[in-house]
Amino acid sequence: MKLLRSARFPAVVLLIAAALGLALSNAPSGAALAGFLDTHLGPRGTAFDLSIRHWISDGLLAVFFLTAAIELRHELTVGRLTRPREALVPAIAAVGGVLVPIALYLLVAGGTEYARGWPIPTATDIAFALGVVAVFGRGLPGSVRVFLLALAILDDIVGIVFIAVLFTTDVNVVALIVAVVLVVGFGVLSRLRPSSAMRVPWGLALAAIGLATWAAVLQSGVHATIAGVALGLTMGPRAGDRLAHALEPAVNAVVLPLFAFAAAAVVIPQVAADELTPAFWGVLLALPVGKLLGIVAAGWLAQRLLGTTANARLALPDLIAAALLGGIGFTVSLLLGELAFGADHEAGAEVTIAVLLASTIAMLLGSTAVAVRARHWRRAEAGSVET
Repeated sequence: MKLLRSARFPAVVLLIAAALGLALSNAPSGAALAGFLDTHLGPRGTAFDLSIRHWISDGLLAVFFLTAAIELRHELTVGRLTRPREALVPAIAAVGGVLVPIALYLLVAGGTEYARGWPIPTATDIAFALGVVAVFGRGLPGSVRVFLLALAILDDIVGIVFIAVLFTTDVNVVALIVAVVLVVGFGVLSRLRPSSAMRVPWGLALAAIGLATWAAVLQSGVHATIAGVALGLTMGPRAGDRLAHALEPAVNAVVLPLFAFAAAAVVIPQVAADELTPAFWGVLLALPVGKLLGIVAAGWLAQRLLGTTANARLALPDLIAAALLGGIGFTVSLLLGELAFGADHEAGAEVTIAVLLASTIAMLLGSTAVAVRARHWRRAEAGSVET
């Protein structure tokens, strides 16, 4: 169980799952795998008539965003981001890490039919980024991890907002109102402290309301992962921390690997480099380069404009290391690519490959930068101890 809670575990398993999905899809068994993932489960003619692929991206992934939102709420209320100035720095850096990749993507693909893919390079994969820090960052200041955590969650929430606004059609207002009411009820109920005899019924009631909220959001036409974010942000602190702790092994061992496998299960397009679409090149440039430029520039400027204290301020090399890890798009970027180019299978496959390549580049560069900075801080610590 300790291994499943390790920050290193999900990064390794995600990589293996994505590689396996890509390999099997391009093997002779690829057609059978695609048919399996496209198999529909659920009552026909309803919002719950989803393919296995969509049960994973709309259902299981909502659990991941639930735990991520709980962790963000914890940092904002009792963690290292309780002071407004400290919370604003990663927030402003996240804005830079969203706007600059969009600009670079549109520089490549703007004015073409592929311009609609501009949200794809805006996300940072939380599990991968923190996994790299866990593997290579022994000795890094805790402020680097907290900055990266807040940055990744915030721009993933931006990605979820993009999903809600840009990829929502035929909104069912009644279902959406029901979802809002359920979220409020969930937040109120989760703050109660039941007696020992009532804990099981209380927990079952929370689970029932949570599932009902997800179902209402799904029926509303808004992407169902929004339910996870809303529930996580409104959940009471005690109940939220316990739930996140309980779900962590399942999220790391099941939810994220299954999504990585399903999202990466695409056939590599058999085209020459000069025949690849602008969407491919836009994502390949915008994720590693755009994230680096945007996060570093906005983060550096925010620390100075807000007068961040010397103890809380990230050194420029640490900021660069975190920004490089910000280019690991993966989870939400793959989801955004699926939504933006779902009907265009060739462009969708190219975008998936571009996200995987760009994330790999960012992971390699980020791992190197984190290892260098961690060694620097270990030496600095050793020097201070010796003196």
